Amino acid sequence: MNRPSKTRRPWGQGPLIQIMLSRLREFYREPEAVFWAYGFPLIMTVALGIAFRNQTDQPIAVDVDNTQSAAAETVQETLEKAPRFQVRLKPLEECRIRLRMGRTDLVVLPSTGADGGYAYWFDPARPESQLARNSVDDALQRAAGRKDPLATQDKEMVEPGGRYIDFLVPGLVAIGLMAGGLWGIGFVTVDMRIRKLLKRLLATPMSKSNFLLGIMLSRLVFMIPEVIVLLIFSRFAFGVVIQGSIVAVALLVLLGAFAFAGIGLLVASRAKTVEAVSGLMNLVMLPMWILSGTFFSADRFPDVAQPFIKALPLTQLLTALRAVMLEGATLTSQWANVAALLAWGGISFLLALRLFRWQ
Repeated sequence: MNRPSKTRRPWGQGPLIQIMLSRLREFYREPEAVFWAYGFPLIMTVALGIAFRNQTDQPIAVDVDNTQSAAAETVQETLEKAPRFQVRLKPLEECRIRLRMGRTDLVVLPSTGADGGYAYWFDPARPESQLARNSVDDALQRAAGRKDPLATQDKEMVEPGGRYIDFLVPGLVAIGLMAGGLWGIGFVTVDMRIRKLLKRLLATPMSKSNFLLGIMLSRLVFMIPEVIVLLIFSRFAFGVVIQGSIVAVALLVLLGAFAFAGIGLLVASRAKTVEAVSGLMNLVMLPMWILSGTFFSADRFPDVAQPFIKALPLTQLLTALRAVMLEGATLTSQWANVAALLAWGGISFLLALRLFRWQ
């Protein structure tokens, strides 16, 4: 097909600017798109911030086997002297079911022997269950007259920057950038291919590079207010403070958006159905959701998996964001992560430019 000859146009009427403007108009005319871009991250922040908010005394649920009613009542009276213990007397089988279902943190079984000891039934894979075992044992041992040979002092980390919500917010920013780059670009591009819009653009002076750059840049524009709203809300709702440079955070956000936009274009370069692009995007996103450390540290995974985890773009973005936001690190100290994000975005874009098909 012969493409129309190129004519010189005013800057604002060029194909790159026009595709960006059309994407911006299309986005803001769809209330559901605005909600998922701006409203949903705030809802996640509120829900997770409330669920994992700082509490000096988290309640510890303890079930006591009431086979021996007198001994069970003694345990209950001893533990209830501390307000954080929520003690219930239950039959042994019910205690077992409640522990298995996660409805209690620990089961205490008073000994039937003359020693008057206790057995603890807990799930070692659950940190709260292990904590409950240690806390209950300490309370019962002290009530029995134990004295510690060394004096100790407890100091709690409650300052901004050391809480779970401070750890969580950079993760929400990063997964928002990932989801926006993949779904906001990949899905939209394939949808345009399905609706034959790309075939129509083929008959215009617009080149592949103009189209792909326009889609990518429009996504970067969407990301700016999304991240600003999330960070401002986190600051006033939960006291999340950026310890480092705001400019460094802004540059990392742009780099992250660029990297995932390039990956989104690559994923959508050949897909012709919603099912195909959805499968490809889930294939790309799922390992990063699980492994990159959005909601907990990636160091929990085995050492053999660490090289693969560190190579993921979401891991690199999260590492750099948390270093700047929580530790006050400089952008230059994160040069390796910055270079990796540039490489992910640049190489993905070039591959997408080579593989892209209009129809």
